[in-house]
Amino acid sequence: MGHVTEGATTRAGILTVSDGAARGERVDRSGDLAAQRVAMLPASVTWRRVVADDPPAIHAAVVAATEETDLLVITGGTGLGPRDVTPQTVRPLLDYEAPGFAEAMRARGLTRTPHAMLSREVTGVRGRCLVLALPGSPAAVDDCLDAVWAALPHALALLRGETAHHAPAHGSAA
Repeated sequence: MGHVTEGATTRAGILTVSDGAARGERVDRSGDLAAQRVAMLPASVTWRRVVADDPPAIHAAVVAATEETDLLVITGGTGLGPRDVTPQTVRPLLDYEAPGFAEAMRARGLTRTPHAMLSREVTGVRGRCLVLALPGSPAAVDDCLDAVWAALPHALALLRGETAHHAPAHGSAA
């Protein structure tokens, strides 16, 4: 694909990791919410899947999505339960992590519940795709996206190669 020009719409992917949703036993409300939210960037959801909490299925989906999108939002599988395998499956696929996103998500969550410290969000880059692995509840998806929302456009622009630096603020070191 060619260089994405300024003002171009971001191609987004949504991956839901959930045994119940993969079996059709529950509606993918978290994936629906993530898709609605990223559309406001603006982004176009061009890739969407639901997979079970299964490392090979998660691996294959992340590889496929990051080849076709600029932003991949993953919901589910970030807790401490034995079936929560998203972080350990996604982390080795990243070229590098972007820990500030995950730190911001947990910090925001801790203002609402002490259980936020149990969440294992993973954020980073694969190729030129920003990957955000979020918890599976709709409230947590909303909260996590709120926590990083202001930084997403700039991060996506940097990954597109738009690296023009701004002059430092008055009084700051260059």
